[in-house]
Amino acid sequence: MDEQLLLKKAQRGDDEAFYQLMENMKEQLYRIALSYLKSEEEALEAVQEVTYRAYINIKKLKKPEFFKTWITRIMINYCIDELKYKKRFTNENFEMKKSSESLPSNSNYDFVEIETLLSRLEKKYQTVIMLKYFHDYKISEIALILNKPEGTIKTWLYKGLEILRIFIGGEDS
Repeated sequence: MDEQLLLKKAQRGDDEAFYQLMENMKEQLYRIALSYLKSEEEALEAVQEVTYRAYINIKKLKKPEFFKTWITRIMINYCIDELKYKKRFTNENFEMKKSSESLPSNSNYDFVEIETLLSRLEKKYQTVIMLKYFHDYKISEIALILNKPEGTIKTWLYKGLEILRIFIGGEDS
């Protein structure tokens, strides 16, 4: 069934239509949560919480064509809030040690090493790079999700990638 038709039904209270919408999005939402929270258990919890929040607020969504953007934004906000909460209760010395770890000297980085490097970036750069390269969003979609102009997204993407190159040691690449 068409996503917009499902959404209209869900907004009128059709639980089966809402279930189908979430079924279509659950894998993508899970991947986003996992990329932020780094824990399968926390990612599953995030999907549950975002499903609940979407169910409660679905009638507030004015334009059905922005459902994917809307629910992605809810997930990102939830993950950022969770990270802020966890950071408040994390030992500051551990955080300082983690951020000053030396980088591997070779240029063959695996996924975990890339994630470690990404975690050292400012949140805005991290978010844009993750949405673009890990979740295959277009610049225009990222701009909608983050409610920023496309030019800002391009700038953040460029600056974030430049910083990553510096971290890796490939300033000339």
